[in-house]
Amino acid sequence: MEKLLKKLEELNVGKIKENEPLKNHTTWKIGGPARIFYEPDTAENLQTAMKEIIASGVPWLVVGKGSNLLVSDKGINGVVIKFGENFAHYEIEDDKLLRVTAGYSVIKLTTLISKQGYSGFEFAGGIPGTIGGAVFMNAGAHGSDISKILKRALILLPDGSFKWYTNEEMDYSYRTSRLQKEAGICVEAEFNIKKGDKEKITKEMQANKDYRRESQPFKHPTCGSVFRNPLPKYAGRLIEEAGLKGYSVGGAQISDIHANFIVNNGDATAKDVMGLIKHVQTTIYEKFGVKMETEVEQVGDN
Repeated sequence: MEKLLKKLEELNVGKIKENEPLKNHTTWKIGGPARIFYEPDTAENLQTAMKEIIASGVPWLVVGKGSNLLVSDKGINGVVIKFGENFAHYEIEDDKLLRVTAGYSVIKLTTLISKQGYSGFEFAGGIPGTIGGAVFMNAGAHGSDISKILKRALILLPDGSFKWYTNEEMDYSYRTSRLQKEAGICVEAEFNIKKGDKEKITKEMQANKDYRRESQPFKHPTCGSVFRNPLPKYAGRLIEEAGLKGYSVGGAQISDIHANFIVNNGDATAKDVMGLIKHVQTTIYEKFGVKMETEVEQVGDN
């Protein structure tokens, strides 16, 4: 670890920090320190750094806004890579192709292109996270998702090479992509968009954003939806029917507003959240015979 840290600093491939608290980089405001915290400044420098990281055998993880992520209280004894401002750019080509780097905020992007009269991202109004995370998770809402608009994604592979994956090659399904099965980092993506009625597009995008704000908790830190919907059933409805709304473990509580959200009441730990997740899974299985799978990614030591 020390050897890798020294090497990355010598290469001057971006910002490097030691023992950075990850609670400062997750929407849940939970998580211990990252032994090495790395913010690349260019795709080429990320490529150089990844060759060293892979060769060292040190575990690594990529984060964007840190939504849909539960980091253990002990943190991560490895490298955490975060896309910052250097990976937050977009451009529109021929009024039909949107090219955007992985660190761009989904909410910000959706708002900006809607106001310019471009259609395609209306469903994403209010979705937390970055483009890279959205591509990774196949983020979606309101009957649509990333798989409906993605043209292709530029992926940095473990061998240090870049490869464009088409929509079909991403192997998309509900909240799933090939990047959850095979190691790779999305650094850029292209989406199909089209010109439309600016007023209508903006109105739909804002309605979706307002719906999320009214139906989901925003006063306390959350990670977004915790459980995958066991279709045709809905996770939040099952949890509510089980009488678990408001149930808490330590500082973690099932939201009174939307039962598929766990809020941090100020001092929640990852252990609290995991205890609550396990209680929900056990209760739902005992009452309804349904296995609840988490949408949130659990990472870190222990």
